[in-house]
Amino acid sequence: MVDTFMGYSRKDGQVGVRNQIAIIPSVFCSAKVAERIAYQVPGSVYFRHPVGCSQVGEDLEVTAKTLIAIGKNPNFAGVVVVGLGCERFSPYELAEGIAPSQKMLETVVIQKEGDSLAAIQKGSKIAREMQQIASRQGREEFPVSELMIGLNCGGSDMTSGLIANPALGYASDKLVDQGGSSILSEITELIGTEDILARRAIDDRIADSIWETINLTEEKLQRQSQNSSNKERTHLISKGNYDGGLSSVVEKSLGSMKKSGNAPFSGVIRYGHQPSRKGLFLLDSPGHDGEVSTGQVAAGAQMILFPTGRGTPTGFPGVPVIKITGNNRTYEKMKENIDINAGEVLVGKKTLEQMGEEIYQEIVEVASGKQVKAEILGHDEQFCITRLP
Repeated sequence: MVDTFMGYSRKDGQVGVRNQIAIIPSVFCSAKVAERIAYQVPGSVYFRHPVGCSQVGEDLEVTAKTLIAIGKNPNFAGVVVVGLGCERFSPYELAEGIAPSQKMLETVVIQKEGDSLAAIQKGSKIAREMQQIASRQGREEFPVSELMIGLNCGGSDMTSGLIANPALGYASDKLVDQGGSSILSEITELIGTEDILARRAIDDRIADSIWETINLTEEKLQRQSQNSSNKERTHLISKGNYDGGLSSVVEKSLGSMKKSGNAPFSGVIRYGHQPSRKGLFLLDSPGHDGEVSTGQVAAGAQMILFPTGRGTPTGFPGVPVIKITGNNRTYEKMKENIDINAGEVLVGKKTLEQMGEEIYQEIVEVASGKQVKAEILGHDEQFCITRLP
C-alpha cells in the first residue's frame, strides 16, 4: 500500500505542498520592489538575487533557466514577475518560460509603470488578488509518488556521516521505493565516491555520466588550487567540519553520500533542469548550500532535507527545509532551529531504522502542511543561483 499526503493540485499535473505566491525579480535592479510587494501581501515570498544583467553565454542561460524553473515549482500557486525594463534577461522572457505551468502569472515592469511606488502598488494589487484565489483552494489526497525531496547538508560533524545522513538515506529509500523522487547533490563533497555511486546506476550510460560529473568537478578544483595563493587551504575541509570531528575530505565524502541511501540512480540532472522520470537523481552543482538548494528546487523539489551536525538556521522561500542533527548537544543548543534530533541513535534510545522512519513520517507531515522551524522563524537565506566563470 502506497502512503499518501495532502497537497495542492496544479493544472500542469504537479502537486504542491505549499500554496504561496512567488514574487520573482528578473534582475537585481528590481529586487527591492519585489521585496516591498511581498511584504505587503501575507502568503507571498520573494526571491532576491544579484543577477539578470551583464551576463553572457552559459552563465546567463543558467540564470534564466533557474529563475524560470523556480517559478514553475508546484509550491507556488501564482507568480508575479517584477522587471526593470532594460535588463538583458527580459521579464517577459521569464514570464513566457513560466507560462507552461498554467499557474496564475502577471508581469510588472518598473520603467513601464513610471517609478518604484507605482510598480509596488500595481504588483501588490495583483499579488493580493492571486492570494485571495489561492486561499480558496483546499488540500487533496495524493500518493507520495508525487513528492520530490532535495538532500542537502551543511555544517557537518562526525555524527553527520554516522547517524543523520544514513537515517535520511533510509527515508529517501522508502520514498523512492514508493515511486517518489530524491535528489543528491554537492558534487564537491562526493569526490572519491564516484565508483560507489556509479555502481548504483540503472544503466551504463548513467554510470558514465556520474563518473564524468564528479571527475569534471575534481579537475576544476585542481585548476583552482594551482592558481590559489594559499594552496594548503584549498585541499582542507572547512574549519567547522574539522572542529566537529571530521578528519578529511574522504571521510566527509563517504558520509555525505549516505544521504542517498541505497536506491539506484535514475539519472544526472544539469543545474536549472528537471528530470523526465521519477527516482533518485544526482544534480550537478557546487557544494555551496544555497546553490544546492536552489538547484534542487529548480528541479522540482517541494522540500529540502538538511542534516547539520554543527547547526544552521537557514531556510528557503516557499519551500520547507527540514533540519536534522545527529548531535544531541547541537540539538539542545539550537532547538528552535532544528526539527529532528537523530542524536537519540547515538545514545541508544532509537535504532537507525527507527530514526529513518521518523524522518520519513516528518516528510509526509510537512508535505501535508506541518510547518518546519525555518518557516516559522521566516528564514529564507538559501536562494542563491550558481554562477559560471
